[in-house]
Amino acid sequence: MLKLWGRLSSINVRKVVFTAQLLELPFERVDAGAAFGVVRTPGYLAQNPNALVPLLEDGDFTLWESNVIVRYLCARHADRGLYPQDLRARFDAERWMDWQQTTLNPAGREAFIQLVRTPAEQRSQAAIDASVAATEPLLAMLDAQLARQAFLAGDTLTMADIPVACEMHRWWGLPLEFPARPHLRRWYEGLLARPAARGALDVPLS
Repeated sequence: MLKLWGRLSSINVRKVVFTAQLLELPFERVDAGAAFGVVRTPGYLAQNPNALVPLLEDGDFTLWESNVIVRYLCARHADRGLYPQDLRARFDAERWMDWQQTTLNPAGREAFIQLVRTPAEQRSQAAIDASVAATEPLLAMLDAQLARQAFLAGDTLTMADIPVACEMHRWWGLPLEFPARPHLRRWYEGLLARPAARGALDVPLS
């Protein structure tokens, strides 16, 4: 059985949980990181010297970095349809996964930190405003992409949708007013309705 180290309050842990549940893989999750500690222990550091979550154990194989774990699980179980077999389709999916990490996540992260993890009296409205200003054009781009097709990388669900869905769970969970994004909402609500979303896309932010 897979063993996943990491707390559910981490967006990166939720990516792996969502993936495993979409693939219908049994796994054990162990709380680690932040208040749970563990990540600075010698045993953990021997497997993940970054001292971050998530960490996946698959037998005697260990892997860290959330989007890489998503790719690994989808590729290992490619018969279940989340890992595109066509090379161009695969790298279309890869592109969206990289974009989530390099572009979408950095844009929205500060609003999350300020509104969820910073005491109200210490918050910076300027930082929140800058994060919103950086994020909303990216969501407009996503909405336009999803106006053309059902999922990010085509007409079927792939690994590309997983990290972006977790990002939208976090963004739309913030106490903000959001512009209408009908195609993005349609896509997200379809994912949220899947049984695999339980424990991943319905977790309160913290």
